[in-house]
Amino acid sequence: MAAAGRRRIGVIGAGMVGVCTASWLQRDGHHVFLIDPDNPGEGASFGNAGCFNGSSVTPVATPGVIRNVPKWLMDPLGPLSLRWSYLPSILPYLVRFVRAGTPEKVHAQARALRPLLGPTVPLVRELAREAGAEELIQQRGHLYVYRSEESLAKDGLAWQLRRENGVEVDEFDADELRQLEPTLSRDYVRGLLVRENGHTSNPFGLISRLVERFRDQGGELVRARALGFQFEGRRLIAIQTDTGILRVDAAVVCAGAHSKPLAAALGNRVPLETERGYHLMIRDPEVAPRIPIADGDGKFVATPMELGLRFAGTVELAGLQAPPNWQRARILLEQGRRMLPGLAREHAEERISVWMGHRPSMPDSLPVIGPSRTSPDVIYAFGHGHVGMTAAPMTGKIVADLVAGRPAPIDIAPFAAGRF
Repeated sequence: MAAAGRRRIGVIGAGMVGVCTASWLQRDGHHVFLIDPDNPGEGASFGNAGCFNGSSVTPVATPGVIRNVPKWLMDPLGPLSLRWSYLPSILPYLVRFVRAGTPEKVHAQARALRPLLGPTVPLVRELAREAGAEELIQQRGHLYVYRSEESLAKDGLAWQLRRENGVEVDEFDADELRQLEPTLSRDYVRGLLVRENGHTSNPFGLISRLVERFRDQGGELVRARALGFQFEGRRLIAIQTDTGILRVDAAVVCAGAHSKPLAAALGNRVPLETERGYHLMIRDPEVAPRIPIADGDGKFVATPMELGLRFAGTVELAGLQAPPNWQRARILLEQGRRMLPGLAREHAEERISVWMGHRPSMPDSLPVIGPSRTSPDVIYAFGHGHVGMTAAPMTGKIVADLVAGRPAPIDIAPFAAGRF
């Protein structure tokens, strides 16, 4: 790919990663269009916890995590569920997942993630400011709470990895927690506050404003599903979609959990899976925390938002096609009431909304960022798992630099598609 000049670039996928990527590319003067069969931001980006956590360097697979799986699967309120009919399909992924959880690999993965995630708040603020959406970005920190010293100790490696990678943490005992966040249950005895972290009060609203700015600057939205690519030698000439051929000079694959067949068409077999995540929203809640709070035992997050209080979390392994299990969302409501006793024991159904989406996850918790095997004209930016919102601003910046022939701002070797 030539290192200069205005190009026609198709960004496949209009979630947070795709929209940030399109925004940075547009800044470089390229003619950019977003390709998605759905409206921008209506996939995984719509329903996440809204957090910009530069501290989220801990991989999902850590030493000993497999020992927790049977307990989680047997607990109806646990953070993990598995559709047993899907086990044969996901078994190869789970084997890679366990292999990724060695001490040496986990420390390397955390080191790789920190420069991708650490600059998030200033970068997303910059994009939001241009879009007139800066009021949607908050930086008040993120609070992690535990019901016992033992449960905090179980997360000891996670906190070690954060501190090793420059994350500053303030610790609170039970009494200090009450002062910091009076809405919390008195069952919590320890809290850790990461002040650098931020959140958005409206994830879909933020993406919508970024897209509005993108279109105002000449960007296009193409309602289509990308199916493959056309090349002349190693030079990309078009993206094939279900509505026709789109001529391009370069393309970026940001299709989240739907990126696997596109990568396969480009010669990269990546072990991408979907972790199905749920959220539940309470409109006009009786109480709400001031900042996002993560329950260290239940592995869910409560985030105050413009449209209500959002409880987000849980992992369900069931693939892309199975219908939602809305009981997984209802579990979040029960967990949330334990966290915040001031919430009513019953809520009218019209005040409750539920959602399910597909996190695009890799077994080593590292995304795929960099050129495809077939051509440097096609760049990957997918597989961000639990940190898609957080990683999106820097991912977009990296892609723009690669397209322009500039050195990437961070080391992207750990994110190479060929690492498997």
